[in-house]
Amino acid sequence: MTTYNGQTGAGSTSLHELGAVAERIRASVESVIEGKPEAVRIALTVLLAEGHLLLEDVPGVGKTMLAKTLARSVDCTVRRIQFTPDLLPSDVTGTNVFDQNRRDFEFRPGAIFAQIVVGDEINRASPKTQSALLESMEERQVTIDGTSYELPSPFMVIATQNPVEMEGTYPLPEAQRDRFMARISIGYPSAEAELAMLDVHGGANPLDDITPVAHAHDILKLVDVVRTVHVADTVRRYAVELVGATRHHQELRLGASPRATLHLVRAARAAAALDGREYVLPDDIQALAVPVLAHRLIPTAETQLSRRSTEQIVADLVARLPIPRPQGRV
Repeated sequence: MTTYNGQTGAGSTSLHELGAVAERIRASVESVIEGKPEAVRIALTVLLAEGHLLLEDVPGVGKTMLAKTLARSVDCTVRRIQFTPDLLPSDVTGTNVFDQNRRDFEFRPGAIFAQIVVGDEINRASPKTQSALLESMEERQVTIDGTSYELPSPFMVIATQNPVEMEGTYPLPEAQRDRFMARISIGYPSAEAELAMLDVHGGANPLDDITPVAHAHDILKLVDVVRTVHVADTVRRYAVELVGATRHHQELRLGASPRATLHLVRAARAAAALDGREYVLPDDIQALAVPVLAHRLIPTAETQLSRRSTEQIVADLVARLPIPRPQGRV
């Protein structure tokens, strides 16, 4: 018998608990976001994989609604930042203010000091303000005047941006995009989902009925479970080869970074745990390759002229790269 499982992995009881909590969160979010189960699943995957999520789509499809619903479904601190051209870095990270009574400087935290941060239209802020998020998203801390302040756990940034209206926007630089574990587009709903949306959203704000179905410490426990999901050597090598193939692709000017490999494996662990498995399959890597890798790639000018998207390039690589054979059980 061959298998991708190893000797170590998450216990069945822990996986059962994870599945129960994840199902409650999923049902809560899908009660508001109609007909988009895959988008909701990836959002949950990123949350449990300790990543950050970028929602990129046209206006009015529910990007901010998805972010706010996920935030409200978990009993933790939530802050929303409306990114505008006049937003300052100190508005995000915080600043030192002189206290007249104490005759000393006092640190006043910015909006980033929350467990779930919803950043609306992140590409409308200046590059200087966008860069204020770099340290927070990677190191989960903020450094002001040489002093570092830790951010709360769990910590997740859910940012939205509109890829169509480019006037008055500042495209995210490569270093900023690389901090996001996954980028997804919600897309237009089906006719049936849009009809259901009219029933749910027509009379009142559905967010008013959302109550937390999980606590922050539940998420931390689930994150610990996800970390124990086994990744076989063959699956690790498959992830490395897939990411490495983007660095030598003739249609790409810039391939994916080593951080992309790390994010891909972390997301695959979370996806496997959500499916109740103690081990990662190559199918998990394949399913997450596009949302995890595509936004990090920069196509050549010729590729852009031919209207080939980075999503298509990653999908082609997934279809072309041989799937590793399962390891034999020792």
